[in-house]
Amino acid sequence: MTNFARDEFDRVPEVSSRQGVHRAVSAPSRPKLWPILSAGIGALAVGLVAFLLLPQLGFQPTIAPPAAAADTSRASASPTATPSAKATPSASASASESASPSALEPATSETVAPAAVDKSQPVAIFNGTLTSGLAGRVGATVQSDGWVLGEVANWQGAPQQQSVIFYSDAAHRANAEALSALLDIPTLVESKDFPTPVAVVLGPGYQ
Repeated sequence: MTNFARDEFDRVPEVSSRQGVHRAVSAPSRPKLWPILSAGIGALAVGLVAFLLLPQLGFQPTIAPPAAAADTSRASASPTATPSAKATPSASASASESASPSALEPATSETVAPAAVDKSQPVAIFNGTLTSGLAGRVGATVQSDGWVLGEVANWQGAPQQQSVIFYSDAAHRANAEALSALLDIPTLVESKDFPTPVAVVLGPGYQ
């Protein structure tokens, strides 16, 4: 046992807590964030400058996939449209075939056969000139051609400016045309004022 006097350090309490000088546990060091932040800010600035300045310098982005898709859609649509155009000739052919018989039927039904020349119908001869015996001479020509001669006399109606062949209706027009060729009288007039179906009035200048 030592000979030193007891002091306050020799008294140990019953419930003792750690006393004395000791070092506190040092906190772990934190990584420095400013290099990461500065790198991110720099990258953001570069991207913003490129976004604003590159379009003004003439650099435009090219979008190839949409054009290829449009070409593909056009190519796929064109084969389907072509067969419908090829169907038009058959439709037009069927329409023409169905329309042609119906168009020909009315023309066939409305066609009227021309009347035949009937020389048994009497023909009257009138002299409208100052030439004596002209009506008898023309009547002889008509009769020698096979026609039945009707009345032969001088014209008592209004003075005529030219020779005219009158016929009563369309059924006797063929007779008037035949006499027109025989007597060289081109003027034909339809009239019901004469007792015979066809009447020839000789006008001035007829020889």
